[in-house]
Amino acid sequence: MAAMCRSDHIGLPFMKMHGLGNDFVVLDARAHALDVDAALARALGDRHRGVGFDQLAVISNGADALHLTFFNADGSRAAACGNATRCIARHVMEETGQTELSLTTERGVLMAKDAGDGLTSVNMGQPQLNWAEIPLAQAVDTLSLPIEGAPVATGMGNPHCTFFVDDIDSIDLPTFGATHEKHPLYPERTNVQIAQITGADRIRMRVWERGAGITLASGSSSCATAVAAARRGLTGRAAQVDLDGGTLFIDWRDDGVWMTGPTAHVFSGTLTPAFLASLT
Repeated sequence: MAAMCRSDHIGLPFMKMHGLGNDFVVLDARAHALDVDAALARALGDRHRGVGFDQLAVISNGADALHLTFFNADGSRAAACGNATRCIARHVMEETGQTELSLTTERGVLMAKDAGDGLTSVNMGQPQLNWAEIPLAQAVDTLSLPIEGAPVATGMGNPHCTFFVDDIDSIDLPTFGATHEKHPLYPERTNVQIAQITGADRIRMRVWERGAGITLASGSSSCATAVAAARRGLTGRAAQVDLDGGTLFIDWRDDGVWMTGPTAHVFSGTLTPAFLASLT
């Protein structure tokens, strides 16, 4: 277990947040550097012996903007996490009084803004549509993959595989998601979405996230699904995505894919020195 500043005597502060039930533990390393590794992420992600989360996010000081680093519950790294980015953007805007700000991730620079009525918008950047950028294992048509069901492949800083189905409730997502997450066409594994068009520019979606399993919502998955639907001509470039945890609004504009929805800062706490010592 990597050493962590401030953990020996006073513990390690954290925040618990969620976007539509897609939940996160957030560690703030702006004032005091933290050395967070996969083992700590797995321990915190344990919903019985730790805190529990879908993703862990670490806020640190970047060269020109705050930087966000993400871990999945299994300890693997994620380059992007849309709902966590919105939650942290809302927290920083309330902290500073700003209504717009920039955040950096492995995905790049992401713009966030207060959308009014308690909603927060983040520009997740342009989707990656080329097979090598997603990445896939070989050159294929990303609009119709050579997989049963002809899913769409999209990159949003992390890989996605979107299946459009007639009856979303007929799919056994635990089995379906676990199987396709590790499909050989995806060398870095993939997030798996099942989606059903339920109205004009309206999509019902469920998601299996790589490294986390079934989650109530996923921001990057919602962006990928809306992009896939627009590419297929099933919706326009702006769509409402209804997830198990609530609704996100996705708008694929010239400057990137904007995602808008609610956030929640549930509580703040402190990991005890004894808990941290038990991980060494």
